Amino acid sequence: MKLFEFMGKELFSKYGIPVPEAKVVQDAADAAAAVESIGPAVIKSQVLTGKRGKAGGIAFVDDPDSARQEAERLLEMEIEGYQVENLLVEGKVTIERELYLAITVDGAMRCPIVLASLEGGMDIEEVPEDLIVKYPVDVTMGMQAFMAREICRQLKLKGSLAKSFSSILFKLYRMFKEMDAELVEINPLVISGEEMLAADAKVTIDDDALFRHKELPLVEERTELEKKAHELGLAYVELDGDIAVMANGAGMAMATLDMLDYYGGKPANFLDAGGGAGVEQTARALEMLLANEPKVIMVNIFGGITRCDDVANAFAAVKKEKELSIPVVFRLVGTNEDAGREILQDIGIRAYQTMQETAQKAVELSKSNT
Repeated sequence: MKLFEFMGKELFSKYGIPVPEAKVVQDAADAAAAVESIGPAVIKSQVLTGKRGKAGGIAFVDDPDSARQEAERLLEMEIEGYQVENLLVEGKVTIERELYLAITVDGAMRCPIVLASLEGGMDIEEVPEDLIVKYPVDVTMGMQAFMAREICRQLKLKGSLAKSFSSILFKLYRMFKEMDAELVEINPLVISGEEMLAADAKVTIDDDALFRHKELPLVEERTELEKKAHELGLAYVELDGDIAVMANGAGMAMATLDMLDYYGGKPANFLDAGGGAGVEQTARALEMLLANEPKVIMVNIFGGITRCDDVANAFAAVKKEKELSIPVVFRLVGTNEDAGREILQDIGIRAYQTMQETAQKAVELSKSNT
C-alpha cells in the first residue's frame, strides 16, 4: 500500500527524521491560513504518482492571496488519473544540495538494500549506475555503524554532514523494519546549512503486513478507471503510453507489454481480461480501453477457456456501437480461431498469428498516427 507524501512524512517525524514545517489542507482558505502561519511555502498536490511537478501539481507561493489562488487551481487538477483532494503546504527550505536515500527489498539478494546518491531530486532510474551507492543489509545484523560509515565514505560526506546522514539512515532503517515497508525513499534529502531534511517522502507498506498496522489509514491506490475495472473483475493498471492493450491472462498481458517495449512502443495500460471472459465482460474491457483515447488498440488472445469467436463478436459489437475509428491489431490463436478470424475479417480487421508481428504492427501504427 502506497502512502501519500504527508503520511510518509508523519511517519518520518515519528521516527525522528527531520522534515520541513507543514500543514495538510483540503481547501483554498485553509491553504491561505497555513501560508499566513508558515510564511513563504511550496504547495504540493497529494497524489499517488510521480512527476507531479512536470504536470503542474506543485506551486511556490509567498503570501496568503497567491496561496489561495494556487490552491484553487491545484484542487481542480487530475494528475495521471488521480483527482487532487489534499494539499501539503510546506515551508520553503534553502537548498544547498540534494541527495537521494532509500531502502527497499532486493528480490535477487533477498535482503534489504540501501540506495544512496549525491544526485537527488531526480528519478533514481535516470541516475547513472556509477553514481549510485548500493549497500545490502544482512537482516540478522541490521544496520550497523560501519555500514553507515562506508556509505558516507562512498558519498564523500564528512564531519557534521556524515553524522546527520548516518542518524537519518539508522532511523530510516528502523522505520523500514518496524513498519514492514517495501520501500522508504527520501528524494530529495536536502542539505540546508548544517541540517539535513526530508523534502519528500515515498513509502510503500507490504499489503500482507497491514494487519499489524491498524493505525495506518487505508489508502485507495486505484484511479477511477482502475476502480471500475476491479468492480468488473478485471486486472487493469493505467500506464502512460498510447497503445491500449488487452490480453487474456496476466502472463500474456505482461509479455505483450514487453514485446511492445522491445519494438519501441509505449503501452497505455495493463489489462488482463481473464481466461474465461464472456462476451459482455470482453465488451466492457474494450470500452475501458477507449476511455484514455489511445492511438492504437492491440488485442492479444490465446483461446483456451476464452473462445476466439466470443472475443471477435464482442469486439465487432463495440466497434459498431462506438463507431470506432482507432486502428486495431489482433492476435487471435486457439479455440474457434477460424470463426473468430472470419468475424474480424467481415469488419475489416486482420488477425495475426504471432505476437511479434502483431506488436510490430501496433508500434508502426502508433508512430504513424500522430
